Amino acid sequence: MSQVEKDVQQWLEDVVIGLNLCPFAAKPNRNKQIKIHVCEDASEDILLETIYQELQTLDQAPVEELETTLVVAPNLFKEFDDYNQFLDLVEGLVIQMNKSGIYQIASFHPDYCFYGAEPEDAENLTNRSPYPIFHLIREESMEKVLKHYPDPEGIPERNVECVENLTDAQKRKLFPYLIK
Repeated sequence: MSQVEKDVQQWLEDVVIGLNLCPFAAKPNRNKQIKIHVCEDASEDILLETIYQELQTLDQAPVEELETTLVVAPNLFKEFDDYNQFLDLVEGLVIQMNKSGIYQIASFHPDYCFYGAEPEDAENLTNRSPYPIFHLIREESMEKVLKHYPDPEGIPERNVECVENLTDAQKRKLFPYLIK
């Protein structure tokens, strides 16, 4: 396992699962159904091709074996705006593949900033990760778990409240890659 994979796995376990930001991640992580695919290339074209290939892999793999994929781009998108623009291409790819309603993309970046938020706002921590990540999610799986989850609409609000209540020491421990 590369250092990038280790960093992402640590983030997944400590932040996403540890803070319960995604209440659905623990089970597939426990069952080893989450793939972390690192695209070391510094070419956006190759990354887009990689995401295409990973969507095809999800198409072909039974959900019991592979629930979801995190495509990590450690050598691209130092600037969040560049990442955000590329995200539009990824969304376009899903549409072009006729996979709208089958897959959705969740986005994570070290400098993630929600529209209308200031970069230093705590709410951005919910989507900050050690590297730029494109999370390929099976919508059918998400719909199944949401049916059994109380108040799924409240998840974003609870997540913001959770990260806003972190102490500075907790933030340093959970987000060491943000300390410059």
